[in-house]
Amino acid sequence: MRHLLDIDDLTPAELGSILDRSEVPDPDAVLAGKGMALVFEKPSARTRNSMEMAVVQLGGHPVTIRGEEVGLDTRETVEDVTRTLAGYHAAIGARVFDHRYIERMAAVDRVPVVNLLSDAAHPMQALADLLTIRQELGRLDVTVAYVGDANNVARSLALAVCMVGGTFRIAAPPAHRFGEVDADRIAAIGAVEVFDRPEDAVAGAQVVYTDVWTSMGQEHELDDRLRAFEGFTIGERLMSTAAPDHIFLHCLPAHRSEEVAAEVVDGPRSRIWQQAENRMHAARGLMWWLMEQSGT
Repeated sequence: MRHLLDIDDLTPAELGSILDRSEVPDPDAVLAGKGMALVFEKPSARTRNSMEMAVVQLGGHPVTIRGEEVGLDTRETVEDVTRTLAGYHAAIGARVFDHRYIERMAAVDRVPVVNLLSDAAHPMQALADLLTIRQELGRLDVTVAYVGDANNVARSLALAVCMVGGTFRIAAPPAHRFGEVDADRIAAIGAVEVFDRPEDAVAGAQVVYTDVWTSMGQEHELDDRLRAFEGFTIGERLMSTAAPDHIFLHCLPAHRSEEVAAEVVDGPRSRIWQQAENRMHAARGLMWWLMEQSGT
């Protein structure tokens, strides 16, 4: 049984195959007559819509389930919820706070489990990011400059960029960089360049990327984070130092004038709406590949 808990559950060749399938407009109906359970502890616009439509495009029926409806480890154990849903569905996706929930679901090993987002990883976003970069720049061995918090998006993106032969740079205050475990894990695949100043990370980069400084569940840290990231806002002046063919990416939602200026997020080099749409195409490519691999 194959699962996707983070992007490095795939080999580079498998990652390439998924990206190729993501661009096929008429995929095989591998989910015909089958369902996929989509469990949401955390609300989402892009994840729910992209996953539901991807399942439909593969001939299947998505069933979205709110976290309180199943009560992970409150109403029932994670394992019991997983076994129940596996009796009805060909696959399970979950968007959760605690990454250990995803690991426990996969350990049941009844049907493929996909991490739709956890506190540790966001592999679905990384797939869409690579797809967008390849479509726009024609290759993946590029330099990606990430300015902001080393969060779940940054971790999966760093792994993905290194897997495909690119260079990942990150500019963040010392307290908001990858921890030792994450740094070692990424370093096992490729090099990550760490900078104190956004200007040094962005210089000459083909892709400039950011995310919100305060993720869902960290709202109590807002004031501290705003102080820590003072001077890290991406504006037009900073973008002017990137490569001539650069693009701007953001996993959304964007806080204009906070992590990025409005003229950048809405500007001519921004590809955020293509990136957001690619969440659906990448999800379709993944599920097509995953169902074939798992033989379900």
